[in-house]
Amino acid sequence: MLKALVTDVDGTITDRRRRINTPAVEAVRTLIDAGVEVVFASGNTVCFMDGLCKMVGTDGTIIGENGGVYRRGFSGTLRVPGDKKACLAAFEVLNDYFAGKGVELELFGEQYRFADVAFARNIDPDEARAVIRDHDLSVRVLDTGFAIHLQTPGVSKGAALTALAREMGVSTDDMMAVGDSENDIEMLEAAGIGVAVRNAPPAVQAAADRVTEGAYGDGFVEAVKKYYPYLFSR
Repeated sequence: MLKALVTDVDGTITDRRRRINTPAVEAVRTLIDAGVEVVFASGNTVCFMDGLCKMVGTDGTIIGENGGVYRRGFSGTLRVPGDKKACLAAFEVLNDYFAGKGVELELFGEQYRFADVAFARNIDPDEARAVIRDHDLSVRVLDTGFAIHLQTPGVSKGAALTALAREMGVSTDDMMAVGDSENDIEMLEAAGIGVAVRNAPPAVQAAADRVTEGAYGDGFVEAVKKYYPYLFSR
C-alpha cells in the first residue's frame, strides 16, 4: 500500500489560474484522515508552504524551493541542500547580460528564500542557460511555467523526496508523486509511482508512470482515486 503522497502545488492541485482546486483539498484531507502522509512539494518559499499546510491540514512536511529546502513536520529541522550564494552570483551574471539587452530581471521573494533564486519569466530560459554555460557557472536554470529558478547541481525535488523518505522511515517505493512541470521530473522518477496531470508538457508525461485524463487539480483527484480507491468507494 502506498504510505505517502508527494504533490506539486501550482498547476497540479490548482486550476490554470493558480486557484486551489477544492476537490483536491478534499482528497488530500481524506488521505490525511486515513493515515496517509501528504507532502507538498513546490518552488515556493517555506513561509508560503507553511501557510498552505496549515490551511489544508497537513503536518507541515514540505519540499520547497524545488528541493533546495525540505522539512519533516512543522517542528522538524529545515534542511538546506541548496547553495543560495552560488545562485545569487549566477543571477548577477544574468542580470548584467540581460540589462545590456534592455531587459530588467525581477526577483521573486529573495529575502524569504534559503537556497535558490527565482525571477519573472520575461526572458527565454534557453538563452539564460546558454549564458550560464558560457560563464562556466555551476548552476542550473529551471523553468517551472510560473517563474525561472536558479539552483545548484544535485538539488531537485527528487533528491529531496529521497532524503525526506529516510527521515519519514518510508521507502520511496511506497510513495506516490504527482506533478505537472519540468521541476517535477526527478520527483516523478524517484517515487514508486509517478503521475503527471494532463496539462504537463511531453517531457514530464514521458517521465511519469501514468498520465491522467483530467488536467490540473481534476487530474490530481483522478490520480488519488485511482491509487487509493478503498478510501473513495464508501
